[in-house]
Amino acid sequence: MTQEIIISTNLQAELTNAIQRVRPDRLFVLTDTTTLTACWPAVQHFPCLGDARMITIGSTDEAKTLESLASVWTVLCDGGATRHSMLINLGGGMITDLGGFAASTFKRGIAFMNIPTTLLSMVDASVGGKTGINFHGLKNEIGVFNNAATVILDTQFLRTLDNENILSGYAEMLKHGLISTLEHWTELMRFDIFNINKVETNADVSSITNHTLNTSPSASSPSPEAHPAFRHATLQRLLAESVGVKERIVEEDPTEQGIRKALNLGHTFGHAFESWALAEKRPVLHGYAVAWGLICELYLSDKLLGFPRDKFYQTATYIRENYGLLNIDCKQYERLYELMKHDKKNVAGQINFTLLAGIGDIRINQQVTKELVFEALDYYREG
Repeated sequence: MTQEIIISTNLQAELTNAIQRVRPDRLFVLTDTTTLTACWPAVQHFPCLGDARMITIGSTDEAKTLESLASVWTVLCDGGATRHSMLINLGGGMITDLGGFAASTFKRGIAFMNIPTTLLSMVDASVGGKTGINFHGLKNEIGVFNNAATVILDTQFLRTLDNENILSGYAEMLKHGLISTLEHWTELMRFDIFNINKVETNADVSSITNHTLNTSPSASSPSPEAHPAFRHATLQRLLAESVGVKERIVEEDPTEQGIRKALNLGHTFGHAFESWALAEKRPVLHGYAVAWGLICELYLSDKLLGFPRDKFYQTATYIRENYGLLNIDCKQYERLYELMKHDKKNVAGQINFTLLAGIGDIRINQQVTKELVFEALDYYREG
């Protein structure tokens, strides 16, 4: 199924049209306990959702389980869902992953739509047709490839996020910059992702708007970029470019037989960090784990493929300064290595990395010695 991706300018109209194209006999909306409070109020008054039945599960990645999946199936079944029904997933990556999997398997597949509410889910989880749940302590171990009928990306929901969740999504955008072009990576590295919802001056909106029309602004005039409307517009453009990177790769390789593995840059180490932290009962945000994974995998890229050292150091420094580091020591190396051996890119137990010879110069299926993996972890910890 072709996936329609809409960068939203009128959520009510776009959602209404998307539902009408499917013409479901019954409509269900899946949220978690957080998005039920923070995001559902923005859409609950839409007439197109008037007859929708709500399904709510626990929040955070700890709820991405077989038990939560079964609870969604139960509500669909009890609510009279048929093969002609539709599930709308309103939430972050956990909701779009689990909800997509629930819809893909209920009665062998019903239509579903994603309305991602976090930056991470907008640029990553909701787009590209990957669905699934965590299982047996492993990230996304069970799932299927299946596109949502429609994905609507509306940056208004980013106003509900704290800086940590904005940064989590931005890590995936940085990854997209690294696998695309120097220009895109450079703009992402320079963009002020912090406090995108706050005006940094005392000026009101009208004075900022007037400033943009003044060809000779005074020295005391506030910068247009200080206002969140301007930063959101820039972020929306960068978001569209980032999603475009993923779209082009997914269209070429929808089931990850080849070049789609490029999207896993940072994820071999990242998923291991994430799974280890979850097992230790101190879960971390996915994007943070990916950012830390980027440090390790760019280290391997530098050592094995000659990735430009200045770009490597710039990226690693940016991540260290903004994402901090997971507190690990060498005693965890063996466990992290074992977790990497469960990565879905692997063949016959051999860990396959996605590495870079340069920005946009992608090398998939790279095999690395255990010693070099441990060396990358040393660099990650000590710099």
